[in-house]
Amino acid sequence: MSEATRVLVLNSGSSSVKYQLIDMADGARLASGLVERIGESQGRIKHEPGRGPERDRYEPFPDHGAALGAVADQLAADGMGLDSHQLAAIGHRAVHGGTRFTEPTLLTDEVVDGLRELIPLAPLHNPANITGIEVARKLRPDLPQVAVFDTAFHATMPEFAARYAIDKATADAHQVRRYGFHGTSHQYVSRRTAELLGKSPEAVNVIVLHLGNGASASAVAGGRCVDTSMGLTPLEGLVMGTRSGDLDPAILLHLHRVGGMSVDEIDTLLNRRSGLIGLCGDNDMREIGRRMGEGDAEARLAFDIYIHRLRKYVGAYYAVLGRVDAIAFTAGVGENSAAVREAALTGLEALGIELDSVRNAVRGSTPRLISADSSRVAVAVVPTDEELEIAQQTFAVVRRTAG
Repeated sequence: MSEATRVLVLNSGSSSVKYQLIDMADGARLASGLVERIGESQGRIKHEPGRGPERDRYEPFPDHGAALGAVADQLAADGMGLDSHQLAAIGHRAVHGGTRFTEPTLLTDEVVDGLRELIPLAPLHNPANITGIEVARKLRPDLPQVAVFDTAFHATMPEFAARYAIDKATADAHQVRRYGFHGTSHQYVSRRTAELLGKSPEAVNVIVLHLGNGASASAVAGGRCVDTSMGLTPLEGLVMGTRSGDLDPAILLHLHRVGGMSVDEIDTLLNRRSGLIGLCGDNDMREIGRRMGEGDAEARLAFDIYIHRLRKYVGAYYAVLGRVDAIAFTAGVGENSAAVREAALTGLEALGIELDSVRNAVRGSTPRLISADSSRVAVAVVPTDEELEIAQQTFAVVRRTAG
């Protein structure tokens, strides 16, 4: 019997499950899909086989067990069911590993208990991740399953970058430190950027700008993260679609004491009603660009605030790294908005950063350079692939433990 080489990647949210089936023999995407509106009166599963037409089913999915059962049915209809001998492992996206889980981890009862202990650090995400893990382990208790953590890539930050300047005993008691997120994306993109330059990751210093509705920056020195913009939670750092990013912490006290806002109201304000949507009412950069073209002052100000914060992080991480070989843009905005890339880097020629306007305007689905030939710092657009990164890390753990 040939070696099993397929990995099913699961990303379980509170009311959804995203999945991809990837063959590690050649990186082929055999199937992907999304189950959404779990627990509602009418749900949907969108299934995209690697070959053949997309299939949609509408039916209730009362819980994650029903949702993963539907995923298994869809894969089985394509001859790739969960009982296939070609399935090597299931890889799970896990948002928060704290300081305990700093690398891809083979799932055991003890590990799942450890994830439960970390729920206070990620109360919206870890419970859903755990539910998906528990259901998948019941469906295939014999199959190796691996958790890959959003925070793990950032665990290499030196202590002086990870620590906040608050009372040490208080911080330790409540696990308060910078953890960072989007780690699988930053790891994948930094490595692919090195490949684009024809170098090993150990030889390259990269600033990665993951710009989507959620956004984060990282400074990667020789393949290791040394700083990142998100902190204890995904709220810190860049201006995002609905999140504020950096702000004076006394604002929270002011809103509570003077504004009479509760903790929950402040939480909602900063996470759901801030960022671009709070500034101009839109969190879609395409719509903001359209409004700017019509002379909309609110949209222009929101864009300028977004770019100002982004440029500050580029400059800060240039200083952190000392030598920058490349700046890589990724995720929805980073990959598709030439205007954001141009605005973020224009005027930084003194730092050796020069864009080529023609290259920057070209759209594409593969990694590409958009810097001028004279630029000392390469500027790249590198489409992220977090699912492939999770599959690769999962497969590596399985082969290592089997050997």
